[in-house]
Amino acid sequence: MKDMNRIEPDNTAVRTALWRALHVQADAKPSIIEDEVGLQLIAPPDGWKERPDMKFTKRIRASIIARTRFIEDLIMEKSRQGIEQYVILGAGLDTFAQRHPDMASKLQIYEIDRAGTLVWKRRRLVELGFGIPGNLHLTPVDFEHESWFQQLLRAGFDAEKPAVVVCTGVTLYLTKEAIVSTLQQLAEFASGSTFAVTFNLPVELINDEDKPLIEMSIKGARESGTPMISFLSPEEILTLARNAKLKNAGIISTRDMEQRYFAGRTDHLLPAEGEVFLLAAI
Repeated sequence: MKDMNRIEPDNTAVRTALWRALHVQADAKPSIIEDEVGLQLIAPPDGWKERPDMKFTKRIRASIIARTRFIEDLIMEKSRQGIEQYVILGAGLDTFAQRHPDMASKLQIYEIDRAGTLVWKRRRLVELGFGIPGNLHLTPVDFEHESWFQQLLRAGFDAEKPAVVVCTGVTLYLTKEAIVSTLQQLAEFASGSTFAVTFNLPVELINDEDKPLIEMSIKGARESGTPMISFLSPEEILTLARNAKLKNAGIISTRDMEQRYFAGRTDHLLPAEGEVFLLAAI
């Protein structure tokens, strides 16, 4: 089991950040997102593009790019509507605050993740000259053993005001009990809040083209000490949302992402099946 207290970023956070950079460097223009800040933070050795998890995972990379763009479109839309609080559960090496400083300056941003990742990230942001602005709150938490909401409050979050809360690439590493608890906590947020949470589908619901990629990811996560343990069908996800009293809940599918972001691309870049968004509101 990986030591969660080590001062280093989680393997999945590193991989996701490198995929975002690889999209900018390897895929056709226009880029769906422009994010090489994570690459600067990581500063990997030469040859990182030849890593198997970079070289043979184009469709998974596309999925990561799509969810990043979807989240950023959402927070920008809600910010224009007056939302001032943005919570990122499992923030990893998210770089929204560094890449969109004008928009970020209008928000109180709460990045919640394991202590090792956030301590390392804070150090690297300072070393590279980005700094830590007063509205960026790097908030450590152990999702399975601590109340992320209590940590959020301690960081200055105003529970009386609405927020956008996003959680991507996290639920598959949590027990069902922890997922239920998280959804129930979201339902207690102030009226006007919006939530976007990703879930991963069971392998049997994924097409034959993408199954080997997903199985490789599951194997790699297990071997790295962060096993994937929760896979849910769309019907199960919506049932959990309804039971948690989340309103206006719906699923954003891979096909939806294709239509939003990949139509007409010259490189035929398309996201892999396997991950869907639960989008809900209070």
